[in-house]
Amino acid sequence: MIRLISIIIVFAIFLCFIMFNLPNKCDISFGFVSFKDVPVFLSALFSFVFGMIVTIPMILFRKKNKKLPLEPGPSKKAELKATPNDIKKDDSPYGID
Repeated sequence: MIRLISIIIVFAIFLCFIMFNLPNKCDISFGFVSFKDVPVFLSALFSFVFGMIVTIPMILFRKKNKKLPLEPGPSKKAELKATPNDIKKDDSPYGID
């Protein structure tokens, strides 16, 4: 029910956008073809549709990454429990050996 109401609200906002921009016209040029007096809402609509079409392959062919638990093994636990004496101080002025 909430999804239906939200869709109706989105379409109402889109309809208001169309009504307010109906007299506004613009020229669209693709370099070799030019369209004159195209309504602004049509150019916005086709831009959004083109964006959705471009994202479809990204959604369909994305790789699913499995998250592995980050529990360190026995050797990693020993490295994590370093004491201040284990840390080597670098005496060079630039921090490079």
